[in-house]
Amino acid sequence: MFPWQHAAQEALQARLFAHVEDRAFPCVGAKAALARGTLQVLAADSIASAWDDLRIHDALLRFTQAYRNDPGLFRSFAVIFEGPDDLSEADFEAALWARVQSLSDKDVWRGQEYDPRVSSDPANPHFSLSFGGEAFFIVGLHPNASRPARRFDRPTMVFNLHDQFERLRAEGRYEGMREKILSRDEALAGSRNPMLARHGETSEARQYSGRAVGKDWACPFSYAGDD
Repeated sequence: MFPWQHAAQEALQARLFAHVEDRAFPCVGAKAALARGTLQVLAADSIASAWDDLRIHDALLRFTQAYRNDPGLFRSFAVIFEGPDDLSEADFEAALWARVQSLSDKDVWRGQEYDPRVSSDPANPHFSLSFGGEAFFIVGLHPNASRPARRFDRPTMVFNLHDQFERLRAEGRYEGMREKILSRDEALAGSRNPMLARHGETSEARQYSGRAVGKDWACPFSYAGDD
């Protein structure tokens, strides 16, 4: 990493950490990851460019392997992009899915298997993304998000491991944590996010960008491994 890249990494990481630490930020899972030192950050150039996609995929593979070696709860991997900071919600959604498609294509190219616990079909209620054989749920953040909880001054993609949600369910902790997040989000925004749903009820792809979408919304992702 060049010195200027290291400086950018530290600056963007500090911004995200301060954002998560803010008392109003509703996601208690992210707060737990930050407190445990397990919120990993990678700084990247532009969410509208494929320039850093190989670096991001490399980091995702390292992240999944580290989790398999030590499967502790509350681990997240955040990619913070330098810009653009003027994207509309629709433009951010398009850029996010372009990065997802590129990263997924690299997963196929590198011979990684899709996590068999989830579906690769974005229309399926059991859909999740898969990188390095582990399923992920993505939370998108950007400056122009309509939901305050999704608002951050740089475009960001937070990758959360699906296995962690399943472990919380098995331990009987998932519903309580989910309710706490929803209540905090309601206190921040004045209403609960209508897009949130439990895995298996409807495709989680609808939730990734943070934009409110209608029933006729079609996910612009197609898993290349199904070809």
